Amino acid sequence: MNILITGANRGIGKALFDAYTMAGHTVYGTHRAADSGQMLQLDVTDPAAQCALATRLKGTAIDLLVCNAGVYLDKGERLENGYPAAMWADSFATNVAGVFMTVQSVLSNLRLSDAGKVAIISSQMASHIHAPGGSYIYRASKAAALNLGRNLASDLKSDGIAVGIYHPGWVRTDMGGGNADISMGDSASGLMGRFAALSSDTTGCFETWDGRAHPY
Repeated sequence: MNILITGANRGIGKALFDAYTMAGHTVYGTHRAADSGQMLQLDVTDPAAQCALATRLKGTAIDLLVCNAGVYLDKGERLENGYPAAMWADSFATNVAGVFMTVQSVLSNLRLSDAGKVAIISSQMASHIHAPGGSYIYRASKAAALNLGRNLASDLKSDGIAVGIYHPGWVRTDMGGGNADISMGDSASGLMGRFAALSSDTTGCFETWDGRAHPY
């Protein structure tokens, strides 16, 4: 397979990049630094960078796009005086608009595949049933990413492109912290199984890394 993973320079994205490369697939990753081998430069919030990515991959079939790049900027913010407007804008630019623009940028590449797939890394924090308060920006942005994925699944089904939305688990990364439940390797392995199972019959699914359907 030809696979494109955004935010592949660290965390879950890097674990997926390494695992798919070891399995013998052709894997392109993105990061914000300059192109380096299979790691391509992309700021998902920058339309010019998105155009450059589309040009770089022109004519290359992409079998799996993993929209992994994301930010969690409001950890520890206080309701009384936190959550500034710029933080809302920056978070939604990456976690929502960045996903949408990346799908737009490589849509022609996905259509070149016999069975293109889009995997959007969201979070259980997107679900209305997982609402203990706090982290308002991150929760809202991941809920928006979930909604985006569901609607993309509807629009892209006629193209034979399946879209899945996934909770990667509470993972021991810089974002998840050292007390999280699972390792990056476990998350990546589980997610790879979910992506392999994604099809036109399951498009629009919201699932956990270990294969459980997650309530919306």
